[in-house]
Amino acid sequence: MKFTYSLIALLLTVTVYSQENQQTMVGDSVNVLKEVTILQSTQSPERMPETLDNVIYSGKKNEVIKLSSIQANLTTNNAREVFSRIPGVSIWENDGSGIQINVGVRGLSPNRSWELNTRQNGYDISSDVFGYPEAYYNPPLEAVESIEMVRGGASLQFGPQFGGMLNYKLKRETKKKFSFETQNTVGSYNLASSYNAIGGKAGKFSYYAYNHSRSADGWRDNSAYSIRNSYIFLGYDFSKKTNLSIEYTNMNYAMQQAGGLTDEQFKTNPQQSLRNRNWFGAPWNILALNFDTKINDKLSSNTKIFGLIGQRNSVGFTATPNVQDVIDPTTNDFANRRVDRDFYTNFGLENRNLFKYSIGKIDNNLAFGARLYRANTQRQQNGRGTTGADFDLTIVNRYARDLNFFTENIAFFAENQIKISPKFSVTPGIRYEYINSTGEGRFGINAGNDVPFEATEITRNQPLFGLGMEYKLRTTNLYANITQAYRPVLFSDLTPPAVTDIIDPNLRDASGFNADIGYRGAIKNYLSFDVSLFYLSYTNRIGGIRQFTNNDPAQGTFLFRTNLGETINKGLESFVNFNLSNFLKIDKSIGSLDAFTTLSFIDSRYTDFPISTIQGDAPNEEITEGNLDGNQVENSPRYIHNFGLNWQKNSFSTTLQYRMTGDIFTDANNTSAASTNGVTGVIAAYNVMDISAEYSFLKHYNMRFGINNLTNETYATRRASGYPGPGILPGEGRTFFLSIGAKF
Repeated sequence: MKFTYSLIALLLTVTVYSQENQQTMVGDSVNVLKEVTILQSTQSPERMPETLDNVIYSGKKNEVIKLSSIQANLTTNNAREVFSRIPGVSIWENDGSGIQINVGVRGLSPNRSWELNTRQNGYDISSDVFGYPEAYYNPPLEAVESIEMVRGGASLQFGPQFGGMLNYKLKRETKKKFSFETQNTVGSYNLASSYNAIGGKAGKFSYYAYNHSRSADGWRDNSAYSIRNSYIFLGYDFSKKTNLSIEYTNMNYAMQQAGGLTDEQFKTNPQQSLRNRNWFGAPWNILALNFDTKINDKLSSNTKIFGLIGQRNSVGFTATPNVQDVIDPTTNDFANRRVDRDFYTNFGLENRNLFKYSIGKIDNNLAFGARLYRANTQRQQNGRGTTGADFDLTIVNRYARDLNFFTENIAFFAENQIKISPKFSVTPGIRYEYINSTGEGRFGINAGNDVPFEATEITRNQPLFGLGMEYKLRTTNLYANITQAYRPVLFSDLTPPAVTDIIDPNLRDASGFNADIGYRGAIKNYLSFDVSLFYLSYTNRIGGIRQFTNNDPAQGTFLFRTNLGETINKGLESFVNFNLSNFLKIDKSIGSLDAFTTLSFIDSRYTDFPISTIQGDAPNEEITEGNLDGNQVENSPRYIHNFGLNWQKNSFSTTLQYRMTGDIFTDANNTSAASTNGVTGVIAAYNVMDISAEYSFLKHYNMRFGINNLTNETYATRRASGYPGPGILPGEGRTFFLSIGAKF
């Protein structure tokens, strides 16, 4: 009902919303997108055309970061630089390796981008989209052509996630029979990286392959890593209208985990590490088959078949940082480490179609499709590992927890862009999701006996509705969108840390909606912008309430995990790029100077969310009830601002940028003072400056240079209660990189 009222209110408030200039935006080829780029701005982000790859983007807030048009540390996937032109992106910096990109939007958690539908070339890359949607893999950004982000309006065509869709589009070579690209980088703390790629097109055949290898000792002690990413693409054009391609991605890495710190340790020396026996790795394999065909001038179709086989492996001493990892004098050895392993196997099929039809003299677009998906996760946790210090996953007994989870998903979706006039379009849409989740196995071991995880099955039939609108005003447009979203119950919700916890058998998925209203476009050749307001309702959030066993204080307490309440995230997102040289008509001989800024103000709060605490000792325990109403949502800063200057002249370009992020509460109780173990407490606001530059010479060669955290700011982006080590996790201090590359 709340969604319906909000939709009516939005319709009454907004009378005209637009689409991009039809003459430059219509069509679903990459060429059209490039034309739009030139019209709007020479700087990223660009905007999607109204249709592309059988998807309707009309009425949706979206950004396209073309990596060749920005200067950033792509070698270590520096998300702070790369996403600086997209407003409202919060980032967790677990370490400086860049192996995992942790981003969130609109106050949602950045944890391995799990509130986003994360994709590569349009297919899934996370471990289990509906059961455990964490992205342990992302491609090396040196191999990425562009990053596409669509906010909440993406939930109809891509999936129900609250954050929207994030897609990494990899490079291709389509103009030459053979091309070779190499980029070789050195940097602080023994950073060494090499990216090498070949590609080309000969007749009906096309191919592309790359290998990226990188290693470093890390800015913090005990944070060395080594990673390799390999990829191959093969394509065949049956005709100008039909093609088939296959691609395979393989990644493997070993990463030492420096662990968290207490706040006192962080203030004394943020580079220190108290853990030298903690490791993490995630072998990853993705295979995808893509079939594109244009059936006729009105109907085109795309089908993707994809599969993933991956692992999540960790071993370490996982106590809080105020507990030392030292030799036990009674055993004359270190404590046994904890081993956790996940094994992921999933596959899916996704079909998308675009049908163009006319009403009178006005063309309209209908996008429709279907999705089939199945995933299996085997979760083995709390294994008693070795007492050694290397990356050894050997256990000396059974895993205390050994579970199997299965997810089956069928989805149908459709959106219809109806053009009321050449300037005004309305895009209603619907998505239907069927999700079946099952789980079984061993939940724990008590006194040598298995504690079974009773077979659990959750089935959902979930319809989603949405509406987008655009109104064209020459080179600018007004847009609005309101779309339902939901988050299925995750495996982690069904398997709490303690075996004594009780799960509500009627646990429901989180649900809600995203709403946007904004104004974007370009003015002449000096200004591009996108300014919008958003409102995100996130209901049925899962939490725990403490209760007495059998209502008897003498029998102790248990935590009852159930749906408790709602959070509301609302705010402002804005991007402005201003070309000072064009505006002032400065002689081009001294170069071109752009100033850009992204401003985002985020108010994320609990509305009605009951909690409970326990006081006293048994049998005189008392349970005190409270409510989080009005509290700020954890991991949601009140503001995220980026300011930058970009100067280009001939073959040289450089970017200086400054990021400001507000205070962050790390728990729902909004605890201000840091706990003695560093797990809870406010993370202070921080400001970080980066500079990157690139010089191209002799037609084929380039040199890149950059300094991250130019002013050597001491800061942190998150606290952890478990992986990758409890405590506060420092961001990196000043580092540099120098890279030399060539392309032939």
